[in-house]
Amino acid sequence: MPSLDPLSTLIEYLRFPSISTQLEHSADLVECAKWLERLFTSMGLQATIHETPGHPIVLAKTVPDPQKRTVLIYGHYDVQPPEPLEEWKSLPFEPRIDEVEGKIYARGSSDNKAPTLAHILGVAKTLQEKGSLPVNIIFLIEGEEEIGSPHLDSFLQEHSQELGCDVIVISDTGMAPGNLPAMTYALRGVAAMEFIVRGPTCDLHSGLFGGAVGNPLTVAARLIASLHDDQGHILIPGFYDAVQPLQSWEREAAKALEKVSGGDASIKELAGVTELFGEVGFSTLERIGARPTAEVNGFGGGYQGEGTKTVLPKEAFVKLTFRLVADQDPKKILELAATYLKKQLPIGVSLEIILGHSGEACFIDPQSPNGKAAQDALAETFGTAPFLLRDGASIPIVSNFKKIFGVDVLLLGLANPDCGMHSPNENMLLSNFLSGIRLNQILLEKLK
Repeated sequence: MPSLDPLSTLIEYLRFPSISTQLEHSADLVECAKWLERLFTSMGLQATIHETPGHPIVLAKTVPDPQKRTVLIYGHYDVQPPEPLEEWKSLPFEPRIDEVEGKIYARGSSDNKAPTLAHILGVAKTLQEKGSLPVNIIFLIEGEEEIGSPHLDSFLQEHSQELGCDVIVISDTGMAPGNLPAMTYALRGVAAMEFIVRGPTCDLHSGLFGGAVGNPLTVAARLIASLHDDQGHILIPGFYDAVQPLQSWEREAAKALEKVSGGDASIKELAGVTELFGEVGFSTLERIGARPTAEVNGFGGGYQGEGTKTVLPKEAFVKLTFRLVADQDPKKILELAATYLKKQLPIGVSLEIILGHSGEACFIDPQSPNGKAAQDALAETFGTAPFLLRDGASIPIVSNFKKIFGVDVLLLGLANPDCGMHSPNENMLLSNFLSGIRLNQILLEKLK
């Protein structure tokens, strides 16, 4: 097997504009999948591209040995759109290395190409050095994670026997604040919704009709304001019914992380704000990972051009997402929210609710044998015990993995906290990428 240079391989991978949300890049996703297939084949793995109604899934595996445990490693090769392009300091698909910062800048660098490639190269290095692996390996790399993995669940169901495994490893989460090693044991779920408030049949002269006709923008703003009280508590009846209280060890873990990571000051710096705000009664780290939220992601209507145009708009739109915690049912939350919003609606306007994608939250026992093996591998790789994190983000497919295969899912973060994923100037610390290669080697040995 030829030796693979980690940096040049990463640069080659990052050059693919594999943007799953934009149809004009469909061919780029296919080419990226073919590149992965060639990479796996060069390592001696059995690699196959599986077509879906959307973008391809790449599977690669070793010849199974019935005497060994099987580890499935999941990742995704699709990336977020790079816009706004004017905010990038370099072209998003022309990787740039900053020698001073020790980072590589490119869309997809942290989410999720470098972390996934670290595992691939870890397997390649072990095969080159030892000729075999301590476990059977299955790589499953998909091209639709950034659009909610619409075809992955059916693929997992259809190929459940072929994908049978003892444990699943995913590095699509981040390091702890301060770039400290971390194992994520909980992820928030997500439920998306859009609503449109409609009033008159066309935009009206605000002088002739203002005060006589309901203004959809005003109504939309009031509906947004009705979601929370001034303490950050969500006012939708039944919203918190399934939320479980934090266990004492979880609160202690959050306190320990806060002490070494810079706490609120660090989060303010990362967010670029002077003050933090959230639900009263919880620390910032607890609010991010362990409490559900209702967030406005988009709001608009009426005249958007330069200067003033005195109109009363015919409609307004609002885009919402709810970040959920374990035991909250996304479908139930969307039903409760829809019912609540309809009750808040004044006369003279109508409301259309459009339900979007959703995914369940997940909770993983970090003290299982596999969880302890992962913590040991992180500690050996980074030289310090890992922190246990509740991550505020969502990876909906994790709960599907658990349901279908009934095995532990180990979430081992490699992305630096200031990686800027989903934002302009996304980046990855090269030291994290290279450490990820070593992490894979150590982890597979401990999971055997």
